[in-house]
Amino acid sequence: TLLESELFGHERGAFTGAVTQKRGKFEQADGGTLFLDEIGEISPAMQVKLLRVLQEREVQRVGGHEDVKVDVRIIGATNQDLQALVVERKFRQDLFYRLNVFPILIPPLRERAEDIPLIAQHLLDRHAAAQKKAVKGLTGEALEVLVRYRWPGNVRELENAIERAVALAGPKVSLIGPDLLPASVRVVPEAITAEGLDDLVDRIEWPLIVQALKNGNGLTGLLKRIEWALIQRSLKEHAGNKTAAARLLGRTYRWLRKAETERPGD
Repeated sequence: TLLESELFGHERGAFTGAVTQKRGKFEQADGGTLFLDEIGEISPAMQVKLLRVLQEREVQRVGGHEDVKVDVRIIGATNQDLQALVVERKFRQDLFYRLNVFPILIPPLRERAEDIPLIAQHLLDRHAAAQKKAVKGLTGEALEVLVRYRWPGNVRELENAIERAVALAGPKVSLIGPDLLPASVRVVPEAITAEGLDDLVDRIEWPLIVQALKNGNGLTGLLKRIEWALIQRSLKEHAGNKTAAARLLGRTYRWLRKAETERPGD
């Protein structure tokens, strides 16, 4: 595969278009560090080959028969919950433990709002230079909008918003205002206060709740179904990431895994 050729290299004639021998990323990084992004996306077959490299410290080029010794430190990154993938048998447990020697959890952007101004300024400087624009920064109002937004697409979404704003800025614009930010970013729901929660309760369709209680669900059964719905909503909000979903619910990963097996009505 293309990924295998990129990582491990290939011999001349290994496949159509392989007119010369090529050293892979592991050989190129020998004695140094190799960064592997989106490592949770690799196929089961590639997981086996990567595990062999980590265990044996050697690679075999595509189309080759000779083992090449390598000494490489691996840094892997993913936005997926690898521990959950291991439980679901989508990621090898032995490879997980090989990679998980020194884990570093980087919270999503919405959980570190204090970093947004610095990241936004860095992205703005880069895109302003690339587009040859005179933009130097963001207004206070624009920064407030960026900090309040939830950023479901994380840093990539922030970069898209900044790149768009710079592209829309006129030749004499030095500061990006809220008007140049995407409409989806500018419209931010207000945080729910204690009074807001009371209002939310007041808007519940009480006749439906009473009917559900009369149908024999009882308070315990009804709360279980509400809890189940909140779990599913949280998982959807975090693209199936159980660790992040549990954090939103104020629970642990272990609790969420157990709760998922106790679906109401089962």
